[in-house]
Amino acid sequence: MNTAELLADAFGRVQEDVHGAVDRLTADELAEPVEPGANTVAWLVWHLTRVQDDHVAEVAGREQVWTADGWHGRLGLPFRPAATGFGHGPQQVAQVRVDDPALLTGYFDAVHAATLEYVKGLRNADLDRIVDERWDPPVSLGARLVSVINDDTQHAGQAAFIRGVLLRRR
Repeated sequence: MNTAELLADAFGRVQEDVHGAVDRLTADELAEPVEPGANTVAWLVWHLTRVQDDHVAEVAGREQVWTADGWHGRLGLPFRPAATGFGHGPQQVAQVRVDDPALLTGYFDAVHAATLEYVKGLRNADLDRIVDERWDPPVSLGARLVSVINDDTQHAGQAAFIRGVLLRRR
């Protein structure tokens, strides 16, 4: 297995987890917190997708799918286009509502496709390239991609847990 295949496999597992977390939930359930002020499946999936879109677009040197493909308008969320969910509190979490769950997974799938398009050309040596010098030590491409996968996996797991709670409440 080479670098590109490894990354594609990891991002593919995130895609499976995201679809599993959203599967069979209604629009209302996607926006339902398990307790007041808690994150929702909709917010978690939107946030993890926005972070992946933002971070991969930056290292790939391309515009984010969110704006390039019109997902910002399609989802119609009340946030500025650059918002990724970092720093959101309960009020912003509650504003992430989608009429059709397929919109949420559609945006994720579009970001996933763009991510795979980028990683398919990566080689081992590419992972050492410094992509962010604002940190000490500076962040390499490999560390950035692993960070995105880690963040995505955690949030997808949280969304799957919430999904389980919501389905038991039915």
